[in-house]
Amino acid sequence: MTISAGSLQKPSRVALVWAGLMRHLWMVPVGLIAGGLIVYALPRVLLGPNVPVERVAHGDLVKTVVASGHVETPFRVEIGSQVTGTVADVLVQEGDTVRQGQSLIVLEADEAKGTLVQTQAAFALAQAKLRQLKELTLPSAQENLKQAKANLVNAQASYDRVVSLLKNGFQTKAALDDAQKTLDVAQTQVRTAELQVFTNSPGGSDFVMAQTQLDQAQASLDSEQARLAYLTITSPRDGVLITRNVERGTVAQPGKALMVLAPSGDLQLVMQIDEKNIALIALGQTALVSADAYPDRVFPASVTYINPSVDITRASVEVKLTAPNPPDFIRQDMTVSVDIQVASSKNTLVLPSLAVHDLTTEPWVLKVVDGRAQKVLVKAGLRAAGKVEITSGVAAGDQIVPVTAPVAAGARLRAKP
Repeated sequence: MTISAGSLQKPSRVALVWAGLMRHLWMVPVGLIAGGLIVYALPRVLLGPNVPVERVAHGDLVKTVVASGHVETPFRVEIGSQVTGTVADVLVQEGDTVRQGQSLIVLEADEAKGTLVQTQAAFALAQAKLRQLKELTLPSAQENLKQAKANLVNAQASYDRVVSLLKNGFQTKAALDDAQKTLDVAQTQVRTAELQVFTNSPGGSDFVMAQTQLDQAQASLDSEQARLAYLTITSPRDGVLITRNVERGTVAQPGKALMVLAPSGDLQLVMQIDEKNIALIALGQTALVSADAYPDRVFPASVTYINPSVDITRASVEVKLTAPNPPDFIRQDMTVSVDIQVASSKNTLVLPSLAVHDLTTEPWVLKVVDGRAQKVLVKAGLRAAGKVEITSGVAAGDQIVPVTAPVAAGARLRAKP
C-alpha cells in the first residue's frame, strides 16, 4: 500500500503551543521559589534580621555566697565520773534526748554505803559529846565554881576571926596557920573551878576540841554523801547524747569521758568559704540553710564568727553561722548547704548578664532605637544569679540585643521579644 504525502495532516497551533509549554514547565517552580526568596529576603535586606531581644525590667536582685559545711553545737560536754568505780548500769542510749539532772550511769555503791554508815555514827558521837559538854559538864563546872566561892568566903571569914582573936591574945599561932591553909585551899579551889568553867565554855579548849571533832565528822559525812551521790552520774544540762563509751562492768575513772553531750539551744554551722569571697562576708548577714538529706526544708541562720586567719592548704576561711531555732530533723555533723545573702537591691533595673558587653571593664549594651542597634554606655551595679543591676544608661522597657546576637552597632534589625 502506498501512502502519499498529501494524506498526512499537520499539527494544530494549539498543539504546538501546548508542546512548547510542556517543554518549559520546569521553569514554573523555579520562578515560584525565586519569588518566595525575594519575599523572604526583601524585609531582611531593607529592615534587618529578626533578632530576639531582652527587655529592661524592674526586679529584686539578691547576691549570695553558696557554701557547704556541717552541723555542730557551740560546745560539747564530756561526761565522766568524779570517782573510781565499776559501772552497775547504763540508763540511756546514744542519740537519746536528756534533761538536766537526769540519771545516766549508776556505779556500784555497796562500799560507799557502808562507809557512809560509819561516818554517820562518828558524826552522831561528836554531836553527843558536844551536847554533853553544853548540857552537863559546863553546868557542873559552874556549880562547882559557886561552891568554891562560898567555901572561900567562909575560909576568909574564919581567917579574919582568928587574926582578930590572936591580936587580943585569945588565939594561938597554930590556929592562925590552920586558918591560913584553909583560906589558901579555898582560893585554889575557886581558881580550879573558874578554869573548869572557862575550858568548857565556848572558846575554851575542851569546847573547841569538841566542836572541832564535830566539824571533822560533819566534813567526813558530807564527803561520803557526795561520794555516794557521785556514784550516780547525771546530765549537767539538757541536750542529746552523741557518743557513748561505757557499758556495764566498765571501770570508770576520773578524767575518762564516758559520754559526750551536745547541749540543747542554738545550732552552729561550720563551713569553709573560698578566700576570694571573704570580702563579701560580714557578721550579722542572714542565710538560708538546707540539709542535704532534706533539701526542701529550709531554715534561717546568721553569720556569727569569721576566722581571722586563712587556711593556706585549702585557700579558705572558716565561717560559723548560728541557727537560733533549728528544726528537729537536724543532727550533729550533718552536711548542710548555706546561701549567705551578701547584698541585695530592691525594685531596681535588671538585665541578664549576657545582654551586657564588657561587664567587668566598661559595660555597654546594644539598645534598639528606631529599628537600629545603638551602642549605649551603662553603669552596672550588683551582679547575681546571671543577672546584673543597671544603675544608669537605660530605662525600664528598653529592648536590648544579647551579646550572642550577630548584630553590630548601627545595624538594622527587627526586635523579636
